[in-house]
Amino acid sequence: MSGEEGRGGSARPDPWDMLDYPCRYEIKAMGRRTTRFNALVQNIVSRHIDTDELLLSQTRSSRYGKYISITCIIRATSKSQIHAIYADLAACPEVLMTL
Repeated sequence: MSGEEGRGGSARPDPWDMLDYPCRYEIKAMGRRTTRFNALVQNIVSRHIDTDELLLSQTRSSRYGKYISITCIIRATSKSQIHAIYADLAACPEVLMTL
C-alpha cells in the first residue's frame, strides 16, 4: 500500500482541499529575538497577500526572551498561496520553525 492510500485502498483526501477559500488562516514563525525578526516575517508573508488580507499579527517572546514567535492571521485565498508563504519562510535562515 502506498503512502497515498488509506485502508481499503482508497486515496486519503488532501487536508488543504478541505478548507473553504477564502478563509482565515494562522501562520506562525519562530526565530531568535532580534530587532528585525518581526518585520522580516511580516515582509515575507506580505509578498503573498493583498494589504487587506493581513487580519492580525501578534508576537510572543519565549520564557527567557531568547526566541520570539510571530503569528500572522491572514485571509488565505488558495492552498498554493499558503504553500508559497511556508516555502519562503522555510528558505529564510532566520526562521527556525513554522507552524
